[in-house]
Amino acid sequence: MARYTGKKNRIARRFGTNIFGRARNPLLHKPNPPGVHGARRRKKSDYGLQLEEKQKLKAIYGMLSEKQLVAYYKKALQKEGNTAQHFAEFLECRLDTVVYRLKFAATIFGAHQLVSHGHILVDGKKVDIRSFQVKPGMIISIKEKSRKMKAIDAALDSSMNNVPDYLSLDRPHYSGQLLAMPIQEQMPWPIEVNIHEICDFLAHTT
Repeated sequence: MARYTGKKNRIARRFGTNIFGRARNPLLHKPNPPGVHGARRRKKSDYGLQLEEKQKLKAIYGMLSEKQLVAYYKKALQKEGNTAQHFAEFLECRLDTVVYRLKFAATIFGAHQLVSHGHILVDGKKVDIRSFQVKPGMIISIKEKSRKMKAIDAALDSSMNNVPDYLSLDRPHYSGQLLAMPIQEQMPWPIEVNIHEICDFLAHTT
């Protein structure tokens, strides 16, 4: 699966928040958005606003590709009920997202690496597919040999993020569990996102 290699600080400055949860806040010394500072900005059209909401969502989950985002939206459309809620569930229950929410990694990109490099077990079996969908009751854990990694302990001991209510963390055993499917209000997004606008955007562009 393709990995984002662009400038992460530029993305954070664009949205005006430390969207990736990096230890060194990219807004500390450069709070202004990228571009010509001081220039008057045009008011965005409805299309532009919807596009920006979509870009926020892609960034929150580690710079997902357009193809991935559209695929999740189409899967959400096939389920009965609230499409926006199902769409958010698919994103939030990705294995890399759950690994990040359990604080096994300091950033979503660190979670990408833990999964891709084979450090993560699901119900005792190695899973190295970042997009693997975690279901309620599944146990996510760090491989025994990988528990000595300093980056994992540093992330677990960090006070930057809290484990959300729909997850439980067993810190001594380097494991956690998805207790229930998360609802949008529980998802600890670092920036406000209008997912209904994104669904409307995708409905008219896919």
